Amino acid sequence: MGEVTDYYATLTTDVGELFDGMRRRALELAPDAVEGRSYAMPALLYRGKGLIATMQTAKHLALYPFSGKVVTQVAERLEGFSLSSGAIRFSVGQPLPAEVLDDVVRLRVAEIDAVADGGSRRRAD
Repeated sequence: MGEVTDYYATLTTDVGELFDGMRRRALELAPDAVEGRSYAMPALLYRGKGLIATMQTAKHLALYPFSGKVVTQVAERLEGFSLSSGAIRFSVGQPLPAEVLDDVVRLRVAEIDAVADGGSRRRAD
């Protein structure tokens, strides 16, 4: 097991199953992602950078895409959800829409790729 699946094992069944479904979908979209830690949270990492983390707090569940820009890009589709610059809050009763999760993962992968690929070009020049 990895950091993320170990964390999910500590959660109630309904939250753990919801989060695990999100993890599995993220891995379908970013098969090179691995489990690890980012900002002290169990997270999926892509190219060594935080892709997404899902965490439970006393008041809500949250998805952290490690990018305020990504949250802003999907914000208009999240009416009724609580957002901050780096988190999307939801609940088991009001889960994050699947298409929004897909877009968050795709946008974050593109963001990481752009930085990583840009860095490679600069080093080669």
